[in-house]
Amino acid sequence: MNSKERVMTAISGREPDRVPIDVWYTPEMRDKMADYLGIDERNSSNSDYHPDPLQLKLENDLLITTVGPAASYYLSDEDYYEDEWGIGWRKVNYGKGSYTEPHHHPLAELEDPEGFSIPDFSRDDRYDEARYLVEEFGDSHAIVGEISCTIFELSWYLRGFERVLRDFHANRDFVRGYFERLKEWAKTAGKKLVDIGVDIIFLGDDVGTQDQMLISPDTFREFLKPVYADLFETFKRVNPDVKIAFHTDGNVMPIVEDYVEVGVDVLNPIQPQALSPDELKRKFGDELTLWGSIDNQKTVPFGSPGDVREEVTSRLKNVAPGGGLILGPSHAVQPDVPVENLMAFYETAKELGQYPISID
Repeated sequence: MNSKERVMTAISGREPDRVPIDVWYTPEMRDKMADYLGIDERNSSNSDYHPDPLQLKLENDLLITTVGPAASYYLSDEDYYEDEWGIGWRKVNYGKGSYTEPHHHPLAELEDPEGFSIPDFSRDDRYDEARYLVEEFGDSHAIVGEISCTIFELSWYLRGFERVLRDFHANRDFVRGYFERLKEWAKTAGKKLVDIGVDIIFLGDDVGTQDQMLISPDTFREFLKPVYADLFETFKRVNPDVKIAFHTDGNVMPIVEDYVEVGVDVLNPIQPQALSPDELKRKFGDELTLWGSIDNQKTVPFGSPGDVREEVTSRLKNVAPGGGLILGPSHAVQPDVPVENLMAFYETAKELGQYPISID
């Protein structure tokens, strides 16, 4: 099987030739891995767009193209910059690397939920990379069109986190109108990506903390679940075969069934210290594919290669049978991770992840 066949077979709840794999990297860790592997950064393609040669070298099975707010991460090398939404981002250095975070919230004082402008996501040039990946790699790889930070995260990037939480309780009609307005960009961008031919449309909003929900399940069901349901129905009307993937960090076990009910096919990133991969497999293995699941908080950065191998082996034994697993660290790998640990991940996944899984 090639990568596309492998991923789509796994999502369909059947066993491919081996478990599909996917790893995200921060820019610093990506460069660290490329240096270790001696990857030539020169682009031999005639296109302005090309998949990361690191992803191809390591045989990752997914190729991701991002449109929307998530593209604002690491958008500039400047210590502070503003994106097209007017959100101000600042760089935070922590010694071994850096990350960016929203700092200026342009809609903090917004009173009319429709009284703001949304960038034009109908422009065809926004989707040039998606077209290129579908045309050049659509037969060999699963192409993912990402529009994450879709509604909730974007709402507080624009308005401020505490203010949006207060709005849920004190300004409920505003929230409904605000989310309906924000839904417009995601509906436009998602329809474009699905029409271009991506295999998976990837949305996301973090609503979980390490040990509980960030907002109550009832709040999620009242304000967010109907918005997602409408988006997913819209995308399925464009292409009934497109798969829906959703990203949310943290412990969201109380609402996993809600994601299934509105049509999520793939749940990401499955942080094992917050959300048990084994329990999810037992409860939802017939309905959900799990994407991620390797501990990126302890095992990958602070464990040994043996520890990584042990955890990968556990996932393959307990979660992989029957398909429904795309294996990878449970978020972007940080620059303090030993290269040897990542190599142990890839080697073990490829060695022991062959179907049928045979692990004592």
